[in-house]
Amino acid sequence: MSMSRKDVFFTLGIALLMGVIWGLGELVTGMWIGVSQKFHIFWFAGIVLATLIISVWHSMKEDESDRTDPRKAKYDRKTKRYNKK
Repeated sequence: MSMSRKDVFFTLGIALLMGVIWGLGELVTGMWIGVSQKFHIFWFAGIVLATLIISVWHSMKEDESDRTDPRKAKYDRKTKRYNKK
């Protein structure tokens, strides 16, 4: 089972976005807001946890869309249109 191109772009995109958010948070807490050292550890853990949750949610959402057979979906759309008339 290989990753589709869309999944690779999503994974790279979410990793890049979370890296930027983490970096900006580190800059803000390092320059303007005085926080303890433990906060930096919790901040990093929170970013990693958020990334994992979003990634798992996205993969579960994609799994549901893969369950529908494209041929059956096309047939259902056509018959639904003809049954409306």
